[in-house]
Amino acid sequence: MKWRKLGLLWAPDGRQPWAQSHAMLATPVYLEGRIRLLLGVCDANIVSRVGWIDVDARDPSRVLAVAETPVLDIGEPGHFDDNGVNPCSAVTLPDGSVRLYYNGYQLQTKVPYTLFAGLATAPRGDADFTRWAVTPVFDRGPKEPIFRTAPYVRKRDDAAGWEAWYIGGAGFNFVEGRKQPRYSLHYATSEDGIHWPSEGRELMVPEGEEIGFGRPWVVRAGATDWRMWYAVRSPRGYAMGYATSSDGQAWTRRDAEVGLDVSPGEWDGEMLCYGAVERIGGALYMFYNGDGYGRTGLGLAVLESD
Repeated sequence: MKWRKLGLLWAPDGRQPWAQSHAMLATPVYLEGRIRLLLGVCDANIVSRVGWIDVDARDPSRVLAVAETPVLDIGEPGHFDDNGVNPCSAVTLPDGSVRLYYNGYQLQTKVPYTLFAGLATAPRGDADFTRWAVTPVFDRGPKEPIFRTAPYVRKRDDAAGWEAWYIGGAGFNFVEGRKQPRYSLHYATSEDGIHWPSEGRELMVPEGEEIGFGRPWVVRAGATDWRMWYAVRSPRGYAMGYATSSDGQAWTRRDAEVGLDVSPGEWDGEMLCYGAVERIGGALYMFYNGDGYGRTGLGLAVLESD
């Protein structure tokens, strides 16, 4: 697999108080003639809200429009998402409405933070989002009390219901003198995509010096051809990972084949993370983040060889 980088696609210009830095976790919603990329964008205090950019559906390197206001703001004080919200995955329903599964970030005292996933809905892809509830739909459970976050959610092809690959974990460890999160990749199903079990099935665990994974993105290319891109976290940051499966359940890691690496001295010279892979106009593209967990903006790459 070999990706060709097309460069930095977009970063906030600082004109808006709510959009001072970052363009995290690009989440596509398809509109007529364009693709809306929902993004986590931060204010001066690094509190993220969901904004967007529109790109050309024929040429995703061409930015058509940029949000002036957020489409999803932070939660009320004390809620699970009161210190930041980031998009994770979006599902457009037959009636044109959109479900957005998003990360809710909350600062804590005895651990640095918690992350749980909420659900917001919009009547169409270019409208603002409204929370389905003020509580998470991926809420804490006995084995995942600190993190249940970053779900990639889709309707199941071969059965009724919904399925999700997400990040779950139980806490933090001291690594190289810092509190670092520990979490693994999990899987869960739901009848309606709203009510999820309190515990998922663990599919992939960190190895060696790895401390966790970030934002899975799953593509089903055929009945027995499943592919997943994810970010692999170490104490120094993220790198992109890649795995394949014949059923979406048992995954074989092929990180060495991901074909996308840092570019020293550039905006993505230190890390790569949070990839979203989409087939657009016959080609496979990846929207991804670089340094500082998206601080330097959003990049784009196209697959040259598989």
